[in-house]
Amino acid sequence: MSATIRLGIAGYGNLGRGVEAAIAKNADMELVGIYTRRNPSELTPLNAGAQVFSMDDLDSHADQVDVLILCGGSKSDLPEQGPALAALFNTVDSFDTHARIPEYFAAVDAPAQANNKTALISAGWDPGMFSINRVYGEALLPDGDTYTFWGRGLSQGHSDAIRRVDGVAGGVQYTLPSQTAIDQVRSGSRPELTTRQKHTRECFVVLEDGASEDAVRAEIVGMPHYFDQYHTTVHVITAEELTRDHAAMPHGGFVIRSGNTTDGHSQVIEYSLALESNPEFTSSVLVAYARAVHRMNATGQFGAKTVFDVAPGLLSPKSAAELRKELL
Repeated sequence: MSATIRLGIAGYGNLGRGVEAAIAKNADMELVGIYTRRNPSELTPLNAGAQVFSMDDLDSHADQVDVLILCGGSKSDLPEQGPALAALFNTVDSFDTHARIPEYFAAVDAPAQANNKTALISAGWDPGMFSINRVYGEALLPDGDTYTFWGRGLSQGHSDAIRRVDGVAGGVQYTLPSQTAIDQVRSGSRPELTTRQKHTRECFVVLEDGASEDAVRAEIVGMPHYFDQYHTTVHVITAEELTRDHAAMPHGGFVIRSGNTTDGHSQVIEYSLALESNPEFTSSVLVAYARAVHRMNATGQFGAKTVFDVAPGLLSPKSAAELRKELL
């Protein structure tokens, strides 16, 4: 095992830039390459010394990268890239289409198993950190109900999805939780809430020349797994307004488990995040899990994995003895 963990970045949008920044904060890691579908000479990384390659170079660089962090979108990029690259590299990704995680896991698992690679999927904050806290809540309070609220914030996955709609030149999507629903859950009353009662979704899109506003709106509102179960509003704006008013990427949310240990005692567990930059935080999670993937692969733990399969200590650069002394 090398002294430092050699990481590669596949895709260099907001998430890829965040991963580059996160690697710089971890002394046991080094960035050995950024891989892009764009012309490498036209890409300007945060670190002027970072090496930039074409995505086509990945096959020949397999022995130079300990873990490849996949920074493509969940709608179209990762379903293709995840299985293909898991045959060549140990990988980490943030696939976040919840309804399709089982089939994506299976698609990644087969090539990873066949080639003795470790591929951790769906790492981020949801799925990811929120997933872990849902498991903790259910295990600790078996007589209870789990509630997840997102926002108010900009969703990278949903924004990517609307930008791929025919006729959309640019756009962002915000998820807005219902404060009334949150207050009901925090009270310990264990309300029954529908998807529509917990959140609304608000989209701001720039249309391509000649695009039909009605057709774009209909496709977004009816998009399976993304918008069809929510009250969704679509606003058409100018490119100038998009740049001026929607450049920031805040997000956050809550996982709340409300349950009873006895009939007379209710308990509420809450985990929350308040993020100024959704992609930068997601990137930080990916980089921590890259460390775990490197360690797991070294001990023969091959195939697709999720955050449920990773012991917390594997995320930390500290030794087991240091963790017991300092954090237990």
